[in-house]
Amino acid sequence: MSRTRTAALLTIPLVLAGVLATTTAAAAPAGATTPRPGPSLTCQGQGVDAKALVRARAETVIGASPATVWKLQTDVERWPDWQAHLTGVDRLDHGRFRPGSAFRWTTPIPPNPATPATSLDITSTVKQLKPGSCIRWTGPAVGEGLHIDGVHVWSFTKVRGGVLVRTEETHSGEQVDANVPYATEILQQGLDTWLADLKTAAEARSCPRR
Repeated sequence: MSRTRTAALLTIPLVLAGVLATTTAAAAPAGATTPRPGPSLTCQGQGVDAKALVRARAETVIGASPATVWKLQTDVERWPDWQAHLTGVDRLDHGRFRPGSAFRWTTPIPPNPATPATSLDITSTVKQLKPGSCIRWTGPAVGEGLHIDGVHVWSFTKVRGGVLVRTEETHSGEQVDANVPYATEILQQGLDTWLADLKTAAEARSCPRR
């Protein structure tokens, strides 16, 4: 694969958690922070892919109740209501959100030098879940000329004034492994965007109506 094609592929929106619907780098949204390096997040003893070269983490405090934050994050079919870059989410199972739950979500991919306008289809399966505390899901993201395997862990901790939400994600695949620093930057921006959107949505719901 040529350097030009590899670089172009890496501008495709990638993130299994908060895909960026843009082909240019953007500043991190206000409110999300990149935590200092430390132990990887886990859910029921399981974490991200330890062998993956592309890895990012982010966290923020959301001024809302734990129930509100958890509901927004696990009601996956309503993600497009507060994440504008998503064009659709379908639950592939029924009932409560639990280990084994699966969902397919789609985001548009703008035209770029490597591919025409298309979409990135992501299928995620919940592997571990502790209600109100943590979620871990895995799954592939597939687009024209692109295949990424992702592992994503979420942690929710009640703190003074709201909920500390932390997240960590890894990506692996030929295209992202070809340019790890850039793929990591895109992933980081995606996590920051997701947390900023979640914070905005949760805090809006928590504001008393006049």
